[in-house]
Amino acid sequence: MTFKTEQERFWAGEFGNAYVTRNSDPKSIAYRIANFAKILARTREVRQVLEIGTNVGQNILAIKQLLPECAFTGVEINETAIQVVGQIPSVKMHKGSILDFSPADLSMHDLTLSSGVLIHINPDFLSEVYRRLYECSRRYICIIEYYNPTPVEVTYRGHSGRLFKRDFAGEMLDRYSDLELIDYGFQYHRDSNFPSDDATWFLLEKLN
Repeated sequence: MTFKTEQERFWAGEFGNAYVTRNSDPKSIAYRIANFAKILARTREVRQVLEIGTNVGQNILAIKQLLPECAFTGVEINETAIQVVGQIPSVKMHKGSILDFSPADLSMHDLTLSSGVLIHINPDFLSEVYRRLYECSRRYICIIEYYNPTPVEVTYRGHSGRLFKRDFAGEMLDRYSDLELIDYGFQYHRDSNFPSDDATWFLLEKLN
């Protein structure tokens, strides 16, 4: 596998393998279901979902509880994660980097999803990922990421150049004039019932 950025190499390698282990707690399915219940309540007729950066597929498992008939396509760079998510029924996997496929390679989906992925993309290549989220979506785009009003880099588990916060949804709204913000919300780590990372979710819809 060839890479355009150091971030891709990082997640495809040993650090990505270790993340698979850390990210496999079945308890996290509960807060994901609670979160997606809020998000999907604002949508209609979502039957096909594309997730970029599926890791082990916990978001897919959560959504399947809410939309049992939904079909999924995933894009994942880490081979260890692919072996896990590949065991989930009704999931078609694209093995490789998010920067490696063109929207023409995949069919249109009712909803495209990025959860904890855009924060790890090299900022110089974010526009390419935005384009894939947009062009692969028939109607909805869901972004669940760490938010900051201005771009900022944060040291990530002792590594520099691996985590970047910014207003991802705002940048997509500025880039694509036919996108509209439908809803947004915050996940709080001190939630009484469903604690999770302090991430903000945004649901965007294509007007045309």
